[in-house]
Amino acid sequence: MVGAAGTPVLTAPLPQERGGNNSFTHEALTLKYKLDNQFELVFVVGFQKILTLTYVDKLIDDVHKEFRDKYRNEFQQKGALGLLNGTFDFKDDFMRLLRDAEESSKVRAPTVMKTFEQSLKSQKTVKCMIETRGEKPKEKVKNKKNKGSKKEGTEAVAAPTKASAGDKQLSAAGEKEELTKDEILQKNREEFFRRHMKAGEKSRSPKPDAQKEKGKKPRVWDLGNSNAKVLDYSNSATNGSAEACPVEEFDPDMALGDKNREPGRLYDLEYESDDEAEEEKVVQNSSKPSVKKGGLGGMFGMLKGLVGSKSLTRGDMDPVLEKMKDHLIAKNVAAEIAVQLCESVAKKLEGKVMGTFTTVTSTVKQALQEALVQILQPQRRVDVLRDVMDAQRHRRPYVITFCGVNGVGKSTNLAKISFWLIENGFSVLIAACDTFRAGAVEQLRTHTRRLNALHPPESHGGRTMVQLYEKGYGKDAAGIAMEAISYARNQGFDVVLVDTAGRMQDNAPLMTALAKLIAVNAPDLVLFVGEALVGNEAVDQLVKFNKALADHSMAQTPRLIDGIVLTKFDTIDDKVGAAISMTYITSKPIVFVGTGQTYCDLRSLNAKAVVAALMKA
Repeated sequence: MVGAAGTPVLTAPLPQERGGNNSFTHEALTLKYKLDNQFELVFVVGFQKILTLTYVDKLIDDVHKEFRDKYRNEFQQKGALGLLNGTFDFKDDFMRLLRDAEESSKVRAPTVMKTFEQSLKSQKTVKCMIETRGEKPKEKVKNKKNKGSKKEGTEAVAAPTKASAGDKQLSAAGEKEELTKDEILQKNREEFFRRHMKAGEKSRSPKPDAQKEKGKKPRVWDLGNSNAKVLDYSNSATNGSAEACPVEEFDPDMALGDKNREPGRLYDLEYESDDEAEEEKVVQNSSKPSVKKGGLGGMFGMLKGLVGSKSLTRGDMDPVLEKMKDHLIAKNVAAEIAVQLCESVAKKLEGKVMGTFTTVTSTVKQALQEALVQILQPQRRVDVLRDVMDAQRHRRPYVITFCGVNGVGKSTNLAKISFWLIENGFSVLIAACDTFRAGAVEQLRTHTRRLNALHPPESHGGRTMVQLYEKGYGKDAAGIAMEAISYARNQGFDVVLVDTAGRMQDNAPLMTALAKLIAVNAPDLVLFVGEALVGNEAVDQLVKFNKALADHSMAQTPRLIDGIVLTKFDTIDDKVGAAISMTYITSKPIVFVGTGQTYCDLRSLNAKAVVAALMKA
């Protein structure tokens, strides 16, 4: 590694580059580095994190080019390792480049705001403002008259009654100009009331219709608060109890789906590749007689794309990377992230020497696949079953909170996760904290009935495996979650699943309420539920959810999203780019994947299967 003065510097291993990110922050210091793959050099700039240095990128690029060009011959002869113990006379060059970078970053001073005395508004008097305000209606009247005259000019024949009416209006306007302002206002009021009284008499409806209109008044909602009691059809006596819910008749086979599955097992996500079909095509083509004409041309065409022991340049990779970027965007990867991924691959490969029988396309594709697998593989693995057993040893319930935008499937996938936990022998308490959406409590109550029918207490030693804790609508969600956790602790439940209302990431009041719920109850796991159908919207949702949780939290270290539940994965075929976008922007793992409508349609993410679908042509 080369220091600022040109002397070799030994440091700790650099963090692995992830998505083109070339900076590393440790406590109060920030490091920015640039890799030179051709000569195996690393250029590092260190500065205090509190400083905002806009010229750092330019400085490191200029030092990289100057140093490499100055000592290129020595590196080619001895190599970077051969010069490890040597010194480089680069201090003067570095100081010159530093001064140039600092000069280039200097910007002109911000413009000073005008004082009130310097503005045009200070030159206007109060009298002037009043007069101009009074003149505006007159100007509008004149303009309307001019427009009216133009229309009359275009008409072929003008009715005499209209002309007489126009004369009356002109004479009335002349009288108004002669009157004082108070008299004009009084006349206008009288005309207004006279006109509306006549209109009211004409449009007066019969009594039966008026009674019908009165009957609709109780259904007018005032922001969902005034009639909350009228719309609350839930029974408060069923709170925290599943026995009061009537048993529903339904087909268990439809709810379970696959009969041959292993109970309690979370299967990996599978992707059916077309390798076998491609092999069949190759065998069929090889069985056909070969055509001798143009044989040499076919051989040269096959060798055309091979690279013969040369270092890759940006110009070689740009056409391939452009196609890769378009391919990723077509597979639903957010455009911004697709650009950053291709830029990361270009930096990783630039200057590397390729083998003799290797094409640029295959090399770039292989590097991109490795980068995608690395992004999807979590830095911190979330093992829910292990964490639940750890909470059991401490005699407390394990709490999971679900959040996300409207309509992504939070309640449905919460029921799937409940079923998976029950099959692993854990009892579940569902906290109905969506007190806003109509039918949210009834939906969870239906899922509770069906889950109890699939796993009745008789099969578990008389123990009810799933119950619903609800307080109806219009209540404080944070308070209901707190009561549910306390109830679960007293009744010995293993897991509490907190269902929250869907909310848009731009709604500040609802995001504040979500941050309050998470801060007050301190759940063990916060899962963001997102659709696999979204593209660029996935980035916006996750960034703004995390930002809102950080901004609206009162704690010094705010609680952010811990993992992702990716829903509706069965509706996208091979357009799996949302998985890349979500994990890239948050560096959080995808814990569960929803793949269907039955309780068994829950999978764990298989990074290689997702990348195979993503790279499919």
